Amino acid sequence: MYARRRRAYFLLMGGCLVLFVSAWAVVRLWSVPVAVGMCVVAMVIPPVAAVIANRRGPEDRWWDDPSGDPGSDEWWDELDGRKRRP
Repeated sequence: MYARRRRAYFLLMGGCLVLFVSAWAVVRLWSVPVAVGMCVVAMVIPPVAAVIANRRGPEDRWWDDPSGDPGSDEWWDELDGRKRRP
């Protein structure tokens, strides 16, 4: 799942760079408004790519990973009903 999110992120960011570079290297020679529009679209892509890259899938079990603090982990386990208090 991580590889799919990473690939989607790099594809979106690559598309962003292609849009931006082609807008000002090629398209501006024919139409400046179209080049500006391409840059506006390229401006929207990075936040969308970040959201896609940080999205968790239903099989990602991040909420029940141990935090590393034994006291906190015991408290959460007790709260979740995993361990009974002796």
